[in-house]
Order: sequence, then C-alpha cells, then structure tokens
Amino acid sequence: MNEKGQIGIYFHWPFCLSKCPYCDFNVHVVQKGSVNHARWCAAYLKSLEHYRELVGARVVASLFFGGGTPSLMPPDMLLAIIDKVHALWPCANNLEITLEANPTSVEAEKFQAFRDAGINRVSIGVQALNDADLAFLGRKHSFSEAMEAIETADKIFDRFSFDLIYARPNQSLGDWEGELMRAVALAKGHLSLYQLTIERNTPFYFDHAQKKFSLPKEELAANFYDLTQDVLMAQGLPAYEVSNHASAGQESVHNLIYWNYGDYIGIGPGAHGRLTLNGARYASREHHAPQSWLARVEAQGCGAHPFEALDEEAQFLERLMMGLRLNAGIAKPPEWARYIDAEKCGVAVEQGWVIESDEDVRLSREGMLRLNALIPFILKRERS
Repeated sequence: MNEKGQIGIYFHWPFCLSKCPYCDFNVHVVQKGSVNHARWCAAYLKSLEHYRELVGARVVASLFFGGGTPSLMPPDMLLAIIDKVHALWPCANNLEITLEANPTSVEAEKFQAFRDAGINRVSIGVQALNDADLAFLGRKHSFSEAMEAIETADKIFDRFSFDLIYARPNQSLGDWEGELMRAVALAKGHLSLYQLTIERNTPFYFDHAQKKFSLPKEELAANFYDLTQDVLMAQGLPAYEVSNHASAGQESVHNLIYWNYGDYIGIGPGAHGRLTLNGARYASREHHAPQSWLARVEAQGCGAHPFEALDEEAQFLERLMMGLRLNAGIAKPPEWARYIDAEKCGVAVEQGWVIESDEDVRLSREGMLRLNALIPFILKRERS
C-alpha cells in the first residue's frame, strides 16, 4: 500500500442480455441496442478525469473491464477509454488490459476488434464444458461456441483465461477430473475455478430452498477442491489464490493488486475502490443504480458516494481477508499481535490450517477450505 506506487483501474459495465440464476453481481438486463453508448462512454471518460485530479500521476499497472458483460461494449468505446487512461497517467510498459467476455459466437467475432482497441487479455465465462450443465447454469452459449471462443482467443491474444464452475448438482469427481483435463489442454497459462455457491436473492437461492436441486455435502465438496488442486498442480497450473491457477508469469496482475491490498480505482455502477490519499486509506463505492450513476457523473464528474476513511483495524482486517486468499500468504502486519488471538492462532497452527513464522503467515490447503470461518476464529473478540 503506497500512494506513490502503481495502481489499477476497474471499469464496471452493468449490462447483460440475460442474468444467470447464480449471479448476485450488479447486473441489469437490457435489450440489444437500448444502451446509449456515446453517453456512457462520455461518463467513463469524465470519471477518469475526476480520479486523475484526485490520485495524481501514479503509474497505472492494469485495467480491467468487468461486469455485467463488458464484451457487449463497442470496441471503439473501449479504445476511447484506454486512450484516455494513457493520456491522463503514465502506464507500465507491460500494462495488462483485461476484458471479461461471454463465449457466444457474436462476441467471439469481436475479439480481433477488441485486440485492435488495446485489450491484451480476455477472461472468458465458459463455466461448464457440456451443454446440459450450461443449460442448468443459465448460460446462453453452447459447448461448441465455448470451444470456438477459446480457439479464437488463443489465436488473437497472447494471454487469456476462462472460468469454470464445479461441484454442480449430480456432478461426480470423475466427471470433474475429465473436465479439468480437457480445460488444461485448452488453457494458455491461467484458469479460474469456482465452487458453485448459493447467493441470497438469486433464482438459485429460491430453487435450492425449494429443493429443486441439491449441492454436494461438505465432505464431497472438500473432495472436489482437493481434486482440483491435485490435478492442476500436476499439470503445471498451481493455485496462486483460492480459485485461480496459473503457470509462472501468467497470474492476473489486476487481481493481485486486490489480494496484495494495493490501490485501485473503481469506476461504474456499484464499483468499489481502495485509495491511499495524503497518508490515509479510503474505501470508495460508486452509486449502484446505472441511471443514478450516469446522472451523477454528468452533473458532478463522479458517481461515487462520499469516501469512507478506513481506520487501522479496518485496514488490518481487509489486508488479512484479501492476503490469506493467496497461497503465498502475507507478511505479518505490524498490528498482528494487537488483533490476533495468539492462543487461537496456535490452535489453528496445531491443526495444520495456518502456517506461521515470525515474518509471515499463510494458510495450508486445509486452511483454505476453512478460510471464511478461520479468520473470525483467530481474531480477538474484544479489540481496542
């Protein structure tokens, strides 16, 4: 964390043509052709000018276009935004510019135009390698379209990644191992593999509550995770974060900024950011509703709520929650003893969940499985 160090910029595009039943992101379904792209482009450019005044001439290390479905954005809009970043800030020589994309034939056809606009890495939302599970997950592409999109990305981009969701209803460990091996053969250095979870207020939440489908029990879910780690490690794609696997040098620069608790700007409806300004750490959050965000940017130059100052304890907790997602762990913050219960942390070490030295701390594979419960367990209940 250094207000003179490198910084990332995240752009949230909130629109999709349909919403997947497991998704709880800030996504709004629109009809094709109903978005005023010129107006939205102007708002992103205006927001960039606002943040340039705020953070100064820091070196930009990464741009990430997420959503939503940002591959629905016109390539010339992406070009205008990327050019604006270059005009406002010095950029790293190896600036990473990632675009999330769905593997529909329409979007894959735009990959070359995205490359020409400056995108140098795509993250493709494949999610499953068979048509039956794609239908269950509410995806609008077929298996064959996914294969075509991956092949197209491989030809056009030096770097790409794709996502898969596992521990799906009725999926066996053997099925998943076969799918993993096929994914490894298709991958080019990076895979994101997420265990299916049920988020509140999604269609899957209500379907699951009504027992329309079931997920693997805890022991089987752990077996899915272990299998994933074993297969990917053996294939030269070890996990560098809970859900992300990469060969050496192919890790996501942008996501590492998050997990290493660096500074990043968040632009777009509902986007979050973390910024160090005048020695203080702030959390930013942009207005959630697309039209509210757009109107605020047009009127005020920025669509963010008032920034929230983060005190020492809040920063410690965030650094811990983000950093322990990394297989490498984190260097112990100076405030470690102030907020960590040494006795409970010792129990976690004895159980083999936490690996601790005088300088740093990380989680074992067993600890990663317990990440969400482990962090509150080792914290002191009463903190000054």
